[in-house]
Amino acid sequence: MNKKGSSITRVLDIIEAISIAKHPPSPLDLSVELDIPKPSIHRLLQTLEQEKFVKTDMYGGYILGDRTYKLLMNAWEQEPRKMERLAILQKLSDQINETCGIAILSDNQMLYTDRVQANWPLQVYLPVGATVPLWCTSSGKLFLSFQPVNRRKNILEHLPIVQLTKNTITNPVLLEENLEQIFLNKLGTDNEEFISGMVACSVPIQRAGTIVACLYVHAPTIRKSLEDLVAYEPLLRQAASDLNKLIDV
Repeated sequence: MNKKGSSITRVLDIIEAISIAKHPPSPLDLSVELDIPKPSIHRLLQTLEQEKFVKTDMYGGYILGDRTYKLLMNAWEQEPRKMERLAILQKLSDQINETCGIAILSDNQMLYTDRVQANWPLQVYLPVGATVPLWCTSSGKLFLSFQPVNRRKNILEHLPIVQLTKNTITNPVLLEENLEQIFLNKLGTDNEEFISGMVACSVPIQRAGTIVACLYVHAPTIRKSLEDLVAYEPLLRQAASDLNKLIDV
């Protein structure tokens, strides 16, 4: 692949390559893939890191930085795609009669980006812009389950896993077993592990086989059990497929 061109083109190519990589690439990976000389790739990466468009993970590979995520979030909010996403979420929420939304990974937390609230007086209030933990939420555990085993174990070793409810899984062995089952089913679950009295499940929104977001539904246990929500899995997967088409456009 020949990517010789201006510095601006190279910078954009680097950000794009990092965003679609299945694993955080090293400077050498980017140099080879983009046909950019090593001195140039190091210089450009250093500038991008200083400006917070990229950053390194615990293994030294490159991932997107805070400023890039803010750009992505701003783009995510642009019309008409937001209207289309909310229309899909509204239909799903009406079918299940519970709150549905989309969450993405942001700084080792899940960030709620879109949400349609069901018309019930009793609600679990987790608005757009709220962040929730990885290890005890349906969307967070679903994202974790897609990580390679060694990377996932290293992440879990460094996360501040705390007991938030009596159901929070803090035992590493049990949590790993739970994540393996979630990956097998491609269905995230939260059985009152994050908030007592709330259950949730989620399915992945994928691009080229890589998880990019989660579609979730949550409800208070006074109305629905986890089994009740899981029964809506076909509706969730259809909505996720419809959302995925928006990403691929």
